[in-house]
Amino acid sequence: MPDLGNSRRKLKIAIGAMLAADIVAVAVLFSPLVGSADSRRTQILELKAELTKKTHEVAPLIGMDKKLVLAKGQIGDFYKGRFAAKDSELLDELGKIASANGVRQQQAHYKEEDTETSGVIPVEIEGSFSGDYLQLVRFINSLERSKMFFEVESVGLAGESTGAVKLEIGMHSYLRSGA
Repeated sequence: MPDLGNSRRKLKIAIGAMLAADIVAVAVLFSPLVGSADSRRTQILELKAELTKKTHEVAPLIGMDKKLVLAKGQIGDFYKGRFAAKDSELLDELGKIASANGVRQQQAHYKEEDTETSGVIPVEIEGSFSGDYLQLVRFINSLERSKMFFEVESVGLAGESTGAVKLEIGMHSYLRSGA
């Protein structure tokens, strides 16, 4: 016959160990080390708020590798579309804009500046044009709206006896380096 006394003793030891574990768990739950239920809720809310804040901070960085590749392509397209490869393209575009607005180009000269930054070479352009006042206003407006990048920096107007207005203009543009 099985020894029930031995089994009963083992069962009492197991129940006692579980009771001791329960008492320790209850003591830890209500001890000042863990804090009250309200303090735990407050701590959980603070941690959730911090997690939300940090998630919003890193959101712009998600997919950064793809954004960088896209930005490099867009920069290349911008350079190709807005900056001339050769200085003669700048003067050709200037002449086209002048003739499209009924302005006569008297002279234009350019000077490449020494500094090279970010794959572009700054070019200083000075030109003399003549026409009536409205044509010159349209010409300057067309320059600023041109697909090719022209930055108008100075404008000088002088009237002539024939009724035409003379325009002295100083501007900057850029050339693609290595093009």
